[in-house]
Amino acid sequence: MRLLVVVLIFLTAAVKADPHSFSNSDLVSHPHLHLDLTADFAKKQLSGFVELELEWHHPDTRELVLDSRDLTIGRVMGQTSEGSWQLLPYQLGAKQADHGQALIIACQQQYNKVRVYYQTSPNASGLQWLSAEQTTEKQQPFLFSQSQSIHARSWIPLQDTPERRLTFNARIHTPKSLLAVMGADNSANTERDGDYQFKMPQPIPAYLIALAVGDLQFKAMSDRTGVYAEAAWLDKAVAEFADTEQMMQVAGQLYGDYAWGRYDILVLPASFPFGGMENPRLSFITPTVIAGDKSLVSLIAHELAHSWSGNLVTNASWHELWLNEGFTNYVENRIMAAVFGEDRALLERQLAVQELQAELAALDPADTRLVTDYTGRDPDEAFTQVPYVKGMLLLQFLEQRFGREKFDAFLKHYFANFAFQSMNTERFLRYLRQTLLQQPDTVSFGEVLEWLNQPGLASTFVAPESDAFAQVDQQASQWQQSSDLSKLQTQDWSIHQWLHFIHQLSASVRPEQLAALDQKFGLSQSQNAEIASAWFKQAISRNYQQALPHIKTFLLKVGRRKFVVPLYQQLAAMPGGKAMALEIYQQARGGYHPLTQVAVERVLKL
Repeated sequence: MRLLVVVLIFLTAAVKADPHSFSNSDLVSHPHLHLDLTADFAKKQLSGFVELELEWHHPDTRELVLDSRDLTIGRVMGQTSEGSWQLLPYQLGAKQADHGQALIIACQQQYNKVRVYYQTSPNASGLQWLSAEQTTEKQQPFLFSQSQSIHARSWIPLQDTPERRLTFNARIHTPKSLLAVMGADNSANTERDGDYQFKMPQPIPAYLIALAVGDLQFKAMSDRTGVYAEAAWLDKAVAEFADTEQMMQVAGQLYGDYAWGRYDILVLPASFPFGGMENPRLSFITPTVIAGDKSLVSLIAHELAHSWSGNLVTNASWHELWLNEGFTNYVENRIMAAVFGEDRALLERQLAVQELQAELAALDPADTRLVTDYTGRDPDEAFTQVPYVKGMLLLQFLEQRFGREKFDAFLKHYFANFAFQSMNTERFLRYLRQTLLQQPDTVSFGEVLEWLNQPGLASTFVAPESDAFAQVDQQASQWQQSSDLSKLQTQDWSIHQWLHFIHQLSASVRPEQLAALDQKFGLSQSQNAEIASAWFKQAISRNYQQALPHIKTFLLKVGRRKFVVPLYQQLAAMPGGKAMALEIYQQARGGYHPLTQVAVERVLKL
């Protein structure tokens, strides 16, 4: 009992407040906001105002503190209960490198609304402005946002914390040749006229506010799903993501009705720094998952799964990202099993565990806990494989012990019970003890705490195993011993088996063996970005020089952090490679998102 009390006290202290927000949201919050912004592509700026509807939580509060980063504030106005507007004094706090600065607004009274007029910086961390030449079609410029984790404050002054939720509506002004879309109801925008209006009626955390502007086309996939993309990607994306409606139906049957109306997909340019971003109603997706064979569509299942885990029930702080991503990885894998079969889901789960185990070996042990304190750090550092895969493994452990039927019922009730709320680990544990853990002989509370608080994998971890991977391992061993490529019977290998083969290449494999593999299978020229990046990692680590020109081409074309950051890191570490890495980066930098630039410059020590 004493252990339980100590652990719960620790967890409460870790997540009681959000250290990554300057805001005083416990005293005053804004449950609704209105945006009116103009996109100026020549200046690379959004300008206009945000109007915040305020809810005061303490009668003596006379100050509103918002989060901001590199914003130019024009003026601040407050609306009285009589409806008149007053000019309000404000000041900006000291800048913090990873967190921006506080916008402190003095309020003579508890205003109904506050309006902030402002401009963004051309280098806003949450926006990327692409020239026409940097897009696929090369005809029109492109703008897109990336607000997670704390980058909404770089384009909107607001309370940038997942502890609080808000609804919003927006009016976005653009050149008439471009279409604006948001993670919201886009139905009002049937014509390109440069004046677009949006509504998000469900409350969301600030990091899910999303905007994109470009030469976008739309094509429906079902009555409630469709794709926005540049013309070059549209038909390819529709074919690749054709199973989205079936995924929605499966997830709805398992975990409750889809709560957001439509689910559309926006295919972004290749500079998008992530695989996907789960903005509600409109997931932002990298084109690197369009492989032509649906081999990478687990990413679509992942972003869709966020409609329940993350968007519907949200981590209250970035210390506890596992409450978003661990649940989402679990739901994703269940969707993939239902749509594409249990065998494929098992392979994807095993590959995820391989990635996790590689990362566990490289991380500080403190950062391998599911609940990790990121106070004083950039919360983007939380996005490792630990919250994603270790979090998933905890839920799979519970499923295995209690049985799938009972665990499904638990999750369905969990999503319904805490819908549109923020969640912390202490609250989750309390709910777990009240429900599943009423049977202590099935799972002990101590076993759950080990998963949460101990570094690395828990003692109850059971590694997933696949016969398909065992066959690959046997063939790979025979080839490595003999260099006889006929030992590799790859005709029926899936992408997942190829990834396993590349990941598990022995350290004893020689450059000439890599050259033979490359000549036979064309791995350096693979159009599958997952295969290419995995292969390039092996090529660099084994000094396979023939791959270097292809690596350069890849780094100049793709901006997804998962792919490019490890490659720069490996290039910089190889003998004579630092100069090459710097040369490539100088050419590629302008096409990378600000978040990718920061990550690459960190590993290159710039």
